[in-house]
Amino acid sequence: MLTVIVALYVCRQTITSSLCMAIDAFQLANQFHGSRLFQLQRVSTDGRSVENTLGSIQVDSGLQHLATPDIFIVPAVGRDVDLAIAENLELQAYMQASSKAPAKKSATQFASLCSGAFLLAAAGLLDGRRATTHWALEQGFRQRFPKVKLSIEALMTQDGNVLCSGGAQAGLDLCLFLIRQHGGEALARQVANAMVVELGRSSQLPYASAALSGFASEVASGFASAPAALAHGDSLIGKLQLWMDVHYAQELTLENLAEVAHCSPRTLLRRFNKATGYSPATYLQRLRVSAACDQLARGNPQVAEVAAAVGYQDRPAFAKMFKRITGQTPAAYKRQQQLARSGYAN
Repeated sequence: MLTVIVALYVCRQTITSSLCMAIDAFQLANQFHGSRLFQLQRVSTDGRSVENTLGSIQVDSGLQHLATPDIFIVPAVGRDVDLAIAENLELQAYMQASSKAPAKKSATQFASLCSGAFLLAAAGLLDGRRATTHWALEQGFRQRFPKVKLSIEALMTQDGNVLCSGGAQAGLDLCLFLIRQHGGEALARQVANAMVVELGRSSQLPYASAALSGFASEVASGFASAPAALAHGDSLIGKLQLWMDVHYAQELTLENLAEVAHCSPRTLLRRFNKATGYSPATYLQRLRVSAACDQLARGNPQVAEVAAAVGYQDRPAFAKMFKRITGQTPAAYKRQQQLARSGYAN
């Protein structure tokens, strides 16, 4: 089996835990494989060590002298994505040039961990492609990169030779996917078991649901301030979102929402899409499913009761929407949460 060259980009904004998690996964794969299947190279723009908040990170090469890798990974860069984009123009130029180079038998796979997706998008690698990033960064990503087909519910995406992962630990899902792709199912499962993570997870919405549903209950109590998801600058839509966070279980139409917002349905549809990236109907479904996740995680005994409580009278319709958004059935999600509470792994 040929050696797979994995380049890991390091810059001043690199989140060290993201970088180390990827290194650990591939090094474990080498140990289980019994040989160096994956050759890891840490890369900076100029080949010099990188200073960040945890000290100096040594690298093996600079972008200019990097032999074409099989996999090029951009770890997470934190929440200040504008600074990361501005300070890593050489990386963007490298990725642009590499993506336009004549195709070889096996093209480089470009991958991002968490907020690293912003750097791939800034280089144009994600235009017209399906991608994901941390759920809390959704609004800012949609505003900056409208050409990207953002699937924020996905833990990991692959579109051609470009891969992205969602928040923090989802980067491990991406690494396991690459290990399985290049080293086989058995090797990936060995690494997953060693790192105590379920192989083949699909959705990050359940992890966002607690934050979303918790916010809704705070609004109902009158103690919440607008979260980052409402920081789009449209006060009319922001106020409507706050209202929807409390009244999502009601039967709501576009006309009902337009009346609450004191505008025409056409104006509401246009402004809501521009501000949130969703239609009002899609946003409402996500609120309901998020609330359902919260109730199921708390151990509500009947899925039908949860469906009715969040606004669905038709249980099959609820189950279909729940699986479409989360990647799991309500019953499977409930079982997973029960196991997590009891301290047993899946």
